[in-house]
Amino acid sequence: MSVLPLVFTSGWASGINAYAVVLVFGLLGATGVSEEVPAALQRPDVLLVAGVLFLCEAVADKVPYVDSVWDAVHTVIRPIAGGVVVALLAGHDGSLPQLAAGAVGGSTALVSHLVKAGTRIAVNTSPEPASNIVVSVVEDLGVAGLVAFAVFHPVAAAIIAGALLAAGIAVVVLLWSRIRRYLRRRRQRREDKRLAAAGGAVPPAV
Repeated sequence: MSVLPLVFTSGWASGINAYAVVLVFGLLGATGVSEEVPAALQRPDVLLVAGVLFLCEAVADKVPYVDSVWDAVHTVIRPIAGGVVVALLAGHDGSLPQLAAGAVGGSTALVSHLVKAGTRIAVNTSPEPASNIVVSVVEDLGVAGLVAFAVFHPVAAAIIAGALLAAGIAVVVLLWSRIRRYLRRRRQRREDKRLAAAGGAVPPAV
């Protein structure tokens, strides 16, 4: 049970930026800062791939609407990555506590990802791109900082991650009307494209 706070924080962080989680854990282990990081996360090839994908996400995550497409693609990737990281942190003997830790990490990553995706949809309704950049930078720094903090203070980090997750859910609920309008417009654009491709008349935009 002692690994659960670290597992919860890792799951939350993976739902926002799984590549940053792997990169931070791997660097902390490879540089000898922490001896608790699994060897699999310290491998040079893992660090290289995580670094490249982190840079790709750092760019895509700051471009309006591209970030939402990126989030849609990562709806499966982030929870799986979170589950894999958690499984490595919890160990490999298949005991009930470790299986529970894997379930907590994967499910937390999924909820965290959905919160991020919903928040980004709401942010994309603003006419200027600066908000996307600010939100993305805050997310990247928050993930890196909290994961590093969790290695040394797992319980305190888990409390912070839980508070951030709850706050994110509250924000999505408050901004749900914006999110619905965005999804409605996107469905309308898809329908217009389908009708145009079929040679039909395109109804006027509402």
